[in-house]
Amino acid sequence: MEPSVTVSRRGAERLAHGHPWIYRGDVERAPTGLEGGEVVVLKDGRGRFLGKAFWSARSKIALRVVTREDVPIDEGFFAERIASAIALREKVFPDEPSVRLVHGEADLLPGLVIDKYGDVVVMQTLIPATERRKQMVADMLWNAFRLRCVVERNDVKVRELEGLPMVKGVVRGVEPGQLEYREGGARMRLDVLGGQKTGAFLDQRENRLRAAEYATGRCLDCFSYAGAFGLQLARRAERVTAIEMQGSAAALASENAGLNQASNMEVVEANAFDYLRDASEREPEFDLVVLDPPAFAKNKAAIPAARRGYKEINLRAIQVLKPGGVLVSASCSYHMSEEMLEEVILDASRDAGRPAQVIERRGASRDHPVLLGVPETRYLKVFVVRLP
Repeated sequence: MEPSVTVSRRGAERLAHGHPWIYRGDVERAPTGLEGGEVVVLKDGRGRFLGKAFWSARSKIALRVVTREDVPIDEGFFAERIASAIALREKVFPDEPSVRLVHGEADLLPGLVIDKYGDVVVMQTLIPATERRKQMVADMLWNAFRLRCVVERNDVKVRELEGLPMVKGVVRGVEPGQLEYREGGARMRLDVLGGQKTGAFLDQRENRLRAAEYATGRCLDCFSYAGAFGLQLARRAERVTAIEMQGSAAALASENAGLNQASNMEVVEANAFDYLRDASEREPEFDLVVLDPPAFAKNKAAIPAARRGYKEINLRAIQVLKPGGVLVSASCSYHMSEEMLEEVILDASRDAGRPAQVIERRGASRDHPVLLGVPETRYLKVFVVRLP
């Protein structure tokens, strides 16, 4: 029988509003001896059933609701949830071999992220509950697809908050080696064991394809990583400069440029802040600038410094754009809301003395759904702005 946990009135109200997280301060009673990873029954102060959740012993987020119904959380439950997530991807990206299959809470599977690159699947089990069931999930994926291997990329810092070790490696199958996947007409190589995240940033896929529609003349791709934005821009632009500070990533971007015969794409190993500052001291020379930086705000305390960072790069980007140029400005910091990013871009345009027209507001690709009531699942914000 599953243990019961009683939550406070505030916690119960949070659940009623649709959010699946209960913080430790809203746990009124819990059995002793819970190690983390257990499925527990949630009850309010009157003993009424609220749902079932995964228990975390170390994290500030003590409970993650996995169902509001009184049903067994067994292998069949996981199989049904994973099948539902796969069905969404088959609908929005039919016949696409490289997709995010499971997006954590947004797919009603807290603490589980799964990306698929052809016949290689990469998963992250970010909380004790999914870590305990790692092999079961790997077996399900192995049986659902014709795979070469299932890899875990559990070397992410969020696991430390749960008391979980940092590990990566092959769970099923053989070592994958270097892979290749396609995005639109571009070919890109990736290393699912050695690269960032799970090997690529699939959440920006549709934004990269969209940005290419605005590409013309000379374009600048800042924080380029493996050159994914730059490769799309290079298909239409006369010349693309991709800026990447990390040497291994810059080398991969150059390799990808060669793979696509993108002779009009130059990869510069440099700090994007420094490059933009130096470029802003010259006459505007770019027709389009992409800003896709890493998350500057990892928590609320980092917001003031993050705003300064976003303001700096957006100001410099505006200054290097020709009249009629387009700025594609992104933030993957959850704590940096869309409203904050819009304010930053407005402040930057004011300081530059240039009006700014918002053409589009965008988010993550459709294989990264947003669960209503859970703002944390809407972490990626992208503005497409014209500088007349």
